[in-house]
Amino acid sequence: MTILACGVMVYEALKAARKLEDEGLGVRVVNCHTIKPLDRAIVNRAAVETGALVTAEEGSTIGGLGGAVAEALAQTVRPTPIRIVGIEDRFGESGKHEQLLQHFGLTARDIASAVREVLSRKHGTQDERESVARG
Repeated sequence: MTILACGVMVYEALKAARKLEDEGLGVRVVNCHTIKPLDRAIVNRAAVETGALVTAEEGSTIGGLGGAVAEALAQTVRPTPIRIVGIEDRFGESGKHEQLLQHFGLTARDIASAVREVLSRKHGTQDERESVARG
């Protein structure tokens, strides 16, 4: 599993990765310091090597890191389960940083939940492929 994160969400992603590693799940964290231009090579490499991705950003899920990663993956021949952790399409709010992370579902706990969800979809996809291959 790879978590691609930007900005302050890199820290939350690292905390999530440590928590998941304590549960026996190997997680790679990639700091996507720029969204445009997106490092498509690292996105593709992560998709090939780990087979599942979660993106984590402190901004909108529309037009941000998750969208850029999804667009990049859509142009490859390798389908990859992905989950975008970010702020859904809505107006922003004011508050303390930690409170806003919790309110918008941007904490390490939320990222870890997204990882578990994507991994279950990844394994479900593999099981379905094996079933089709068996006939």
